[in-house]
Amino acid sequence: MGVFKYPEARRDESVVDDFSGTKIPDPYRWLEDPDSDETKAFVEAQNKISGPFLEKCPVRDQIKNRITEIWDYPKYSCPSKRGNHYYYSYNTGLQNQSVKYVQDSLDGEARVFLDPNKLSEDGTISLSGSMFTEDGSVYAYGLSKSGSDWISIHFKKAPSGEDLPDVLERVKFSSMAWMHDHTGFFYNKYPEQEGKVDGTETTSNVDQKLFYHKLGTDQSQDILVAEFPEHPKWMIGSEVSDCGRYIVLYVREGCEPVNRLYYVDTQTLSNGIDGKLPYVKVVDNFDAEYEYITNVGSVFTFKTNLKAPRYKLINIDLNKPEMENWVTLVEEDEKSVLEWVGCVNKNKLVLCYLEDVKNKLYVYDLSTGARKAELPLDVGTVVGYSGRTKDTEIFYQFMSFLTPGVIYRCDMTSDVYTPTVFREIEVKNFDVSGFETKQVFYPSKDGTKIPMFIIHKKGLKLDGSHAALLYGYGGFSVSISPTFSPSRLVLLQHLNMVYALANIRGGGEYGETWHKAGTLGNKQNGFHDFQAAAEYLIQEKYTSARRIAIQGGSNGGLLVCACSNQRPDLFGAAISQVGVLDMLRFHKFTIGHAWTTDYGCSDKPDEFQWLVKYSPYHNIKIPDGDIQYPSMLLLTGDHDDRVVPLHSLKYIAEVQRTVGSSEKQSNPLIIRIDTKSGHGAGKPTSKIIEEVSEIYSFFYLTLGLQWED
Repeated sequence: MGVFKYPEARRDESVVDDFSGTKIPDPYRWLEDPDSDETKAFVEAQNKISGPFLEKCPVRDQIKNRITEIWDYPKYSCPSKRGNHYYYSYNTGLQNQSVKYVQDSLDGEARVFLDPNKLSEDGTISLSGSMFTEDGSVYAYGLSKSGSDWISIHFKKAPSGEDLPDVLERVKFSSMAWMHDHTGFFYNKYPEQEGKVDGTETTSNVDQKLFYHKLGTDQSQDILVAEFPEHPKWMIGSEVSDCGRYIVLYVREGCEPVNRLYYVDTQTLSNGIDGKLPYVKVVDNFDAEYEYITNVGSVFTFKTNLKAPRYKLINIDLNKPEMENWVTLVEEDEKSVLEWVGCVNKNKLVLCYLEDVKNKLYVYDLSTGARKAELPLDVGTVVGYSGRTKDTEIFYQFMSFLTPGVIYRCDMTSDVYTPTVFREIEVKNFDVSGFETKQVFYPSKDGTKIPMFIIHKKGLKLDGSHAALLYGYGGFSVSISPTFSPSRLVLLQHLNMVYALANIRGGGEYGETWHKAGTLGNKQNGFHDFQAAAEYLIQEKYTSARRIAIQGGSNGGLLVCACSNQRPDLFGAAISQVGVLDMLRFHKFTIGHAWTTDYGCSDKPDEFQWLVKYSPYHNIKIPDGDIQYPSMLLLTGDHDDRVVPLHSLKYIAEVQRTVGSSEKQSNPLIIRIDTKSGHGAGKPTSKIIEEVSEIYSFFYLTLGLQWED
């Protein structure tokens, strides 16, 4: 590649933090200010290096054209019935945002209900959360600009789509819940703050409050119904019970799957909702998670991980809510994780399990907890579901690495369940039969068996000559299961790469035990799992170290940079997207304080010791011998107010200075900072295709790939 000349970033050696007696310098602290001229100049200088480098890819146009061509197929969501009408999302193929349609019946003519593409010329305004009234007459929906977590809530009459004047601002990480009289709406709001609030700020998000909005009134008249000023990091979710009588409140602190559980019986509100809710505490600690499923009178069914790391269903009677009166409805499964539950046709439960990272669907009886049937599924993932207690049918959408989507409909009025294909999604100009998927279980450093999916062309010769892309996440109890990606097909078909997905510890693939085995003081387990995945791919002759690319986003971006620091000999290229890279200061920005449940906090001496050992920004060093860092491409967005861009900026400044100045480092260490782009949610199709084209161009240039027609 030749030695790169990187921008010289000023080092301020006077910035030193004291962590319980350990002094840690932070010479690039100035990059934490996104609005300073110096930071803007740094960003511009970095883009002037990465842009021309990526443009050198001789097949960049072919990559982008083929991704665009293969992306251009119709995409649908499951229909859901609201009132007497059906609603679904549809994208013709290359629309920046999917459009919401309404039908009078399943075979009726569809008409546009909400088209987000008309809200901005470049597609950077996206739908983020929505909720119909119980009777389907009013639709509340959130809009995000440029990928920010901040949303404004708007309202429409349904099914006409007529706009209502109400607008709610200062909304972030909000629940949405309508009272069943259709006149009022619960949502979450943050207090006013100094400075800008557009997603480019880094201000910490604290003191979230729950408000009640009466339709047709100004937001200034909204009623504060719950707050916890003595606990500024607490977040308050709300839900209205299926019967409409009860308001269920969830209180969370951080991202751990635990919550306090409160409720309000609206029959005790003689004046309606006119102030703070007189909630009753059912669970007043953070020992487990409780998720409302349905209720019959005062008997409530919850999904919980209480003494059940793979989750179970319990019944709590609000007339005798003490724990000794709780009844287990569906026991924890011995090997599968209960992912989600739906209630349909009044007394039937649909349970979705994850077994060895593959979904299974079952029907249970609400009154007895007995399993009644299994709904057939191929090997893959249920990515969509609709069906409520009052409905007599369900829809669910299946997807796998090589299946773009099948939507099934199932009548739930009888005890014989025969799902039929409602809609099959097909990719044009691509034959998936030329590829194969398999799942393997490989040993990590401590002997733990880790599942990994591997996808490649059929008949692949295992001679170690192929390039491979290894993807991982491993955090926050999130399970990464098989889903379809049109761009990945280009990687497999035309760049002849092997794709591998490692389900490392820290995720939720095997429940809370698996999650906790890769968090806090155990975080290194996930890094070892990922490194062992690369070693397995080499050992089994799929690839070689210099031809492995690793990729991850957010917590996965942390994974990629930590592993690049720890084992630069093991990878040829690394893509870190919107990564959490300064583990000593992440909790000081936007919603970072919520992640201390997974990572710990540097303010605590013992937790500082965990973090400082692997924090990517603090563990960059020139490798021994003739080893160099893998080719690195960091990606972030100027409106990412989840993992703010300063993480990526500080890391790239340090890695360019320390490693990039070494004569043996010929692999590029570059970053692309996108504008009008956030953490990833709501990103318009045009921006996604552009970004993936850049990543694949980077692979082509750094892994020695060939384009195959």
